[in-house]
Amino acid sequence: MRDGVLLSGPLLRGPRTVHLIRHPATGAAFEAGVKEFFLLSRLDGTRNLDDLAPAYAARFGRRLDEGNWNRLLGLLGTRGLLDGAPDPPPSAPAPTRTGTFWRGTRRMVADADATTARLHRILRPLLHPALQLPLLAAVLAMEVALVLHFGELMDGTLELFRQPVVLAAVALFLWFSITVHELAHGVAAQHYGGHVAEIGLRWRFPAAMLYCTVDNYLFLPGRRAKLVIAGAGAHINLLLLLPFALWWALLPVDDPARPLLAGLLFLGSVQGLSNLVPLPPLDGYRMLGHALGAAHLAPETRTYLALRAGRGGTEATAAYPRRARTLYTAYGIGSALLLLLAVTGTCTVAVLLLLR
Repeated sequence: MRDGVLLSGPLLRGPRTVHLIRHPATGAAFEAGVKEFFLLSRLDGTRNLDDLAPAYAARFGRRLDEGNWNRLLGLLGTRGLLDGAPDPPPSAPAPTRTGTFWRGTRRMVADADATTARLHRILRPLLHPALQLPLLAAVLAMEVALVLHFGELMDGTLELFRQPVVLAAVALFLWFSITVHELAHGVAAQHYGGHVAEIGLRWRFPAAMLYCTVDNYLFLPGRRAKLVIAGAGAHINLLLLLPFALWWALLPVDDPARPLLAGLLFLGSVQGLSNLVPLPPLDGYRMLGHALGAAHLAPETRTYLALRAGRGGTEATAAYPRRARTLYTAYGIGSALLLLLAVTGTCTVAVLLLLR
């Protein structure tokens, strides 16, 4: 294999376990099965066919003939993955702007990776676990305190909506929080050796927000890095609320600023915590996929449940291993309950606000 080819860990996808392969020059990604990965991960220039063939036969109980080897190496060469193979034709550069006036994206930074690398160098001392773990504990304590004062938060949110100028300031702060959220993904990726491909603006008229694309973090070793990168945005959203929570806690109960701060804390907490819900396209959905080692969890769940509900469901899903059947069934039930809970919670909060 050529230098720089990235290989991911095992990922459950439907009834199969797959690995991702990424071309170092074009960024194109391919899927390979367990058997193909066994060979690809050993094509390091130190082994020849006499080494690989017996190892493959011992692992999978059969030897590959010359035709199998020719097809495999031919495919790798065609895709430019072998050492010395020509690169595939370069793709046209992505346009700076896509979409229409109503919805689209625009790239805002010429070199997103260099920009986030500079931010990482500045912020690196703050990323040490000795600091981040106490901050995480403070965030958890803040959320527990807010739950215990839920009624005050409802009153404060209602008061906030009665003051349009203050509400506009809170909305601006929450928009800023979304911007920092996206940059946090990029800085976390830099911390673990990831690559930030693009920073830009995405709009759905009349709303617009920053986005940050990390294109190779699925290939980082271990699950911790992936979980931290995916969860960094929600973490920073909640960290930004800590000074306001302290201010709110120190104010007298009759202080006129206290209800407004309570409204800010409620809206900010909803914004941060909702990103951790394991439903697509939220960060919590990506985190769950990383934790379970599963790719395309939602669509594969839909496919499995559709097969299961169709005629001959048992036979149609016979190829799925036990782990896949358990996971997709549990996620299907769990996501339905989460949607029901989200709708019920939203309606309950709306009714509470209307009745106050």
